[in-house]
Order: sequence, then structure tokens, then C-alpha cells
Amino acid sequence: MFGEVANGEMALNPAGEIVKQELLRTPEIRREMSLDTWVIMPNHVHAIVVINGSGYVGAHGRAPLRDQCLYRKPKSLSSFMAGFKSSVTKRINEMCNTPGKPVWQRNYWEHVIRNGNSYETIRRYIMENPLHWAQDGENPERKSIK
Repeated sequence: MFGEVANGEMALNPAGEIVKQELLRTPEIRREMSLDTWVIMPNHVHAIVVINGSGYVGAHGRAPLRDQCLYRKPKSLSSFMAGFKSSVTKRINEMCNTPGKPVWQRNYWEHVIRNGNSYETIRRYIMENPLHWAQDGENPERKSIK
């Protein structure tokens, strides 16, 4: 959906470029957040999002489903994800003339990074993700590991 991995590097298509543009806008429109390491993959995104100051994270491993969450706290990770997904979806659907077509899965996975070792492991995983795309569980054309 967002491009393809070639020679261990992600090559974005026009939809992937929209994802990149919206991701890079994050610190402009959400001053309480900044981006660390990130990568856009053919059908998903990995990113370390830093919530500066007293932002509310509330992470527990998986985001609440929409109907379970009647209220999103401002300046929270869930508010960021909702806004990011919404703006990307709107722009991709305008470009493709596919109003209302879903772009994202309903939920997202989150993890609070609690120490330097965890940060380095996750950062490396994100940076190296395109290199391992052939074996990635999210790759619909995944090759068997022998």
C-alpha cells in the first residue's frame, strides 16, 4: 500500500509519501511530541514517538478500541494516532478517489520504552526492519525461514 522494499530499503509510492509527510508534520502540529526513529513499511509504520513534558501516554500494549474509548485525552498517544491516521486516510482517499475506504487497521500497538537498553533494541529493530521484510510476519508474500 505504501511502497515496496527493494535491496533492503523502502521505496515509497505516492501513498507512502503522504504517510511520510503527515508523520513529519507531527512536531509542527503537536508541539508536545517529537519523532525519534521511524520507518514506513509497505503496509505499516514503526515509530518512536516522544511525548515531551507532561503528556499523557497511558500505554498498556495495545490501544483501546474506538467504542471502548469515549474520550481521548488531548496530547496523548491515542489522540496523535487518531489524528495521524485520519489525515493520512483522507489524503490517500482524495488522491485515489476512494472516499471512505479504510487505510489502516482499527488499532495500533504501543510500547513504553523504559530504559536505554530497550530504546536501543527498539531503535535498531525499526532501522533494520526493511532488511528483514522477506521474513516479516506483516509481509503477505513472506518467504519461509529455512
